[in-house]
Amino acid sequence: MRYGWVRTAAAAAMTLVLVACGGGEDAAAGGDAASNLAAAEAFLTKNATAEGIQTLPSGVQYKIIKSGPAGGAKPDGNDLVLVNYEGSLIDGTVFDSSFERGQPYATHLDQVVPGWTAALSQMKVGDEWMIYIPPALGYGEAGGGAKIPSNAALVFRVQLLDVANIPGAPRGGPTSTQV
Repeated sequence: MRYGWVRTAAAAAMTLVLVACGGGEDAAAGGDAASNLAAAEAFLTKNATAEGIQTLPSGVQYKIIKSGPAGGAKPDGNDLVLVNYEGSLIDGTVFDSSFERGQPYATHLDQVVPGWTAALSQMKVGDEWMIYIPPALGYGEAGGGAKIPSNAALVFRVQLLDVANIPGAPRGGPTSTQV
C-alpha cells in the first residue's frame, strides 16, 4: 500500500510527544522566561534580514533549501504528513531529530506546534526548508520539557516527504488559511 506509513503515525506522534513533553520545572532550565524571550526576539529580528529568509503573516520565518517538483501536493488541515526533521534551539543545541533516529515522522497537522502547521501548510512534497518559529508558535512560556526551555525560538530543518488525506475527511481544512 502506498501510504503504509500512515499506520505508524500514532506511534511516531507519541515519540515526539514524549520527547518534547516533560515536567514544567525542567523547561525553565535553559534560563528564565524573560531572558529567553528577549533572546528569541533578537534572533528572529536579525534572522528576518538574512538572505533568503521569508516571513509568513503568523511570524514564522523560513528559508527554502530545496524545492520539490512543481505541482507537488501541499498538505491541509485534514492531511497526515511524513517528514524528516531536526529541531534545535537558536544556540544550535539539537533537541530532536528523525534523521538521527533513521525513521521519518508521521503526524497530523493539528498535532504539532502552530509554527509547524503554518510552515508545513505552505510546503509541497519534496521541499526542504529551514523553519524559524517564534516562542508563541512553539512551546511558549511552558517550554517543552527538559530539552526546550520556556520562551525558546525553535529552528527546524524539515523535509516534506509525503502527504496523505485521511479517508472520509473533507479537503481544504482550516490550516491552509490560518498561516
